[in-house]
Amino acid sequence: MKKKVHLLSASVMTAALVLSACGGGKEAVVIDGSKPYSLKYVVNQVGEIPTKGNEIEKAIMEYTNTDLNIQWIPASAYDEKVNVMIASEELPQLIKLGYNPTTIGALKNGQFWEVGPYIKDYPNLAAQSEDFYNNINVNGKIYGVPLFRDLGRATLHYRKDWLDTLGLQAPVTLDDWYNVMKAIAKEDPDKNGKDDTYGLVFDKKYNQEAASTLTRLAVSQGAPNKWAVDAEGNFTPEFMTEPYFETMNLVKRLYEEGLINQDFAVVDTSEIDKLYESGRAGIRFSGGNAQSWQDKVIKNVPEAVIDVAPVTGPEGRRLPGETGNAGFLAIPKKTVKTEEEMKLILKFVDQLMDPEMATLLVKGVENKHWKDAGDVTEVLDRDADLKEVKPYRDTMPNRNENYNIEKLAKQPDLFRKSQKFVKENDEFIVPNPALTLDSAIYAERGKELELMATDAQTKYIMGQIDEAGWQAAIEQWKKQGGDQLMSEYKEAYLKTVK
Repeated sequence: MKKKVHLLSASVMTAALVLSACGGGKEAVVIDGSKPYSLKYVVNQVGEIPTKGNEIEKAIMEYTNTDLNIQWIPASAYDEKVNVMIASEELPQLIKLGYNPTTIGALKNGQFWEVGPYIKDYPNLAAQSEDFYNNINVNGKIYGVPLFRDLGRATLHYRKDWLDTLGLQAPVTLDDWYNVMKAIAKEDPDKNGKDDTYGLVFDKKYNQEAASTLTRLAVSQGAPNKWAVDAEGNFTPEFMTEPYFETMNLVKRLYEEGLINQDFAVVDTSEIDKLYESGRAGIRFSGGNAQSWQDKVIKNVPEAVIDVAPVTGPEGRRLPGETGNAGFLAIPKKTVKTEEEMKLILKFVDQLMDPEMATLLVKGVENKHWKDAGDVTEVLDRDADLKEVKPYRDTMPNRNENYNIEKLAKQPDLFRKSQKFVKENDEFIVPNPALTLDSAIYAERGKELELMATDAQTKYIMGQIDEAGWQAAIEQWKKQGGDQLMSEYKEAYLKTVK
């Protein structure tokens, strides 16, 4: 990559901006356009924490004229840590937030800058689809910049060598899923003489968010994406619909017969990743590329062959639409007190999507992670890309190769096949109609209500409650706030329709 310093806009650079002090005897913050702007940025950890002062970070700081201090917080503790930061108002200048009740409450309370009116002034941010911004709106206002992701990412990855050995194809119906799962678990597809293989492997987040395994599977079978809404505006949660219940019954049967991992309710995603990569599991829904699994599994099972298929059910291709982001970047008012400084930070975010920075975040450093090969670029070191580039690619705004990338990378056929399905997925996504609707009970007790439902699902699947117990749990959910939630969603929805 050709490095060059891309100076900030003249309106920001013409003079030093002296900002008011934060109080408590602290010195006033001084922004001098001729000096790098000191920017603290809080994001979740992706893989290993990059070494401070590495080539990627140096290039970002040089290009954006910033002294960048990134605080990486482990993903498992991220939401909790951010909630503490919000409550104490001990915040950096730029932070990644999730779209959840705590965050929404902080946005409503005016703790973060509303950036929606300014987006038009930043060419890269303004060039992105309004759908990305609409999916993080709070009462019609935009308080951040999405970490852009495809709206329909899900594909089905599977061990083609195993299914070929078993004489099976990628599952479509619930009966298909049962038969494939049973065959993989019981018919020894890896021929090692051991009863040690699974089809799907579930983790403790199996029934949370649109990207969860249970929601992806249920939507393929005709269930709604988290919520259904009828012509009168009545809302029904996914777990009160027949297709979802039938899918839950499948998982219950798989658990009872030992066809899925028995520790699913407590195991972390990182642990099930190890099972897939070690060659002990055969099918997974994923928003990534199948080539990544192929590259990892052949280190342990050289003969393994991974393939990819679109998410398909009895009605054809059908998958849950996702939020179009992996969180969003927000600017706290407690730390950033003036409009001028807020604009400076927006400029930094916008610059990250310039061609030079987009290439850096998507591909890495030229002649280290990739090289120019005429009409395409070539990846030089996939392991180095995952370790050194991915942490920044996943926590800074970019559209992968879909925006401001001059040349596509030369990739294996499996990678391109995955990307083809993802690009087509927009035609087949099922949106969540409640995604950005306002609800007082959700803001106050949304996570509690979600936990009531997901815990009851786990108990039902594990046989701790029967169908009557499941129905009783639904009634309890309704009494504890579910009825109010459905009513408030209806009210908010009808206002948007009008």
